[in-house]
Amino acid sequence: MKIRTGYTIAFDTLAPTPMVLMLSVHPSRARDVLTPETISFDPPVPARQYRDAFDNLCTRIVAPAGRIRMSADFTVRDSGQPDVQAPEARQIPVAELPDAVLPFLMGSRYCDTDKLSAFAWQQFGRVPEGWARVQAIVDFVHGHIRFDYMQADATRSAFEAYQQRRGVCRDFAHLAVALCRCMNIPARYCTGYLGDIGVPPVPDPMDFSAWFEAYLGGRWYTFDARHNRPRIGRIVMARGRDATDVALTTSFGQARLAEFQVHTDEVPEGADRRLEQAA
Repeated sequence: MKIRTGYTIAFDTLAPTPMVLMLSVHPSRARDVLTPETISFDPPVPARQYRDAFDNLCTRIVAPAGRIRMSADFTVRDSGQPDVQAPEARQIPVAELPDAVLPFLMGSRYCDTDKLSAFAWQQFGRVPEGWARVQAIVDFVHGHIRFDYMQADATRSAFEAYQQRRGVCRDFAHLAVALCRCMNIPARYCTGYLGDIGVPPVPDPMDFSAWFEAYLGGRWYTFDARHNRPRIGRIVMARGRDATDVALTTSFGQARLAEFQVHTDEVPEGADRRLEQAA
């Protein structure tokens, strides 16, 4: 299947403002991008890309004073299959984990494991290790937090989400990641596109989505504590320890969000050729 996706985001700045953008599809999905994934800037500005420590593709610009609008519109190939399920995947002892995986056991800015460790062991210590334990964590978070689009809070930590029992997709992901790490299961935060493909559409405005990956059986598997069901058409943009590492935009100066639109839609059969020709 093919998915047409993209965004339009605008900021108002008072002075020239350096910015780092993490708006590109992750390099691991680069071969699936079928039409040019070009970020257009209005007004035009020089842009330079680099890869960060987590292999995310970042773009550096200096936004001029006034309004800057950034947008992209492109098509991605997808298998059309739901997230992989592997109930037999085992939990690997910490001593046997690859070095590169160890950072995803540590507490981080939004995943305050020190405040959740005692609860995690009390709640999940008797659940069999491996996939069953991660799924038990996902089930708990899914039932514990009430999704409320109007309750987004850029400073809410996993422990605060646990206490307040409300939030958005990033809060579901942060709490699940933190609880996994408390149980010695490496977990990393992910952000990307997730449209209403194969599920009834929801009335909330389309947005980027957050989920997480747990390291089991020698590989990373996708889990989604907000939706708690395998989904189709997930397109990862960035991975990291938590939302700090994968911020969509980081401005080094005042930048007020003036516009934010995201689209992610399955391309009907026969329409993909017209899209590629138009690109």
